[in-house]
Amino acid sequence: MREPTIPEFLPGTLYMLILRTLARGPLHGYAISRRIKESSEEALAIEEGSLYPALNRMLVKGWLTAEWGISENNRKARFYKLTAEGRKRLVREYGQFDRLIRAIQLVMRSA
Repeated sequence: MREPTIPEFLPGTLYMLILRTLARGPLHGYAISRRIKESSEEALAIEEGSLYPALNRMLVKGWLTAEWGISENNRKARFYKLTAEGRKRLVREYGQFDRLIRAIQLVMRSA
């Protein structure tokens, strides 16, 4: 039996998913990944090799801040939080993504 194929992310989508996930409040990296997977009904899985470099780029861009804390299983973890600039970026990313999806749907319906 074949495993279901996990869709590849469109450029910029990973940022949008992380920003949206953190809009509810600060989380550590593993919790971000887990929440995205659960929210997508297991359809989207973000590997550490993609997640942590993206988080670091987002810190540099000023979209996130991070501070050390203790996770739910009593381990030291870095917790990420949206900045005001990150919230603005989420609105822009979502708007662009929504326009892209609508355009693709129009082509798929008419082609």
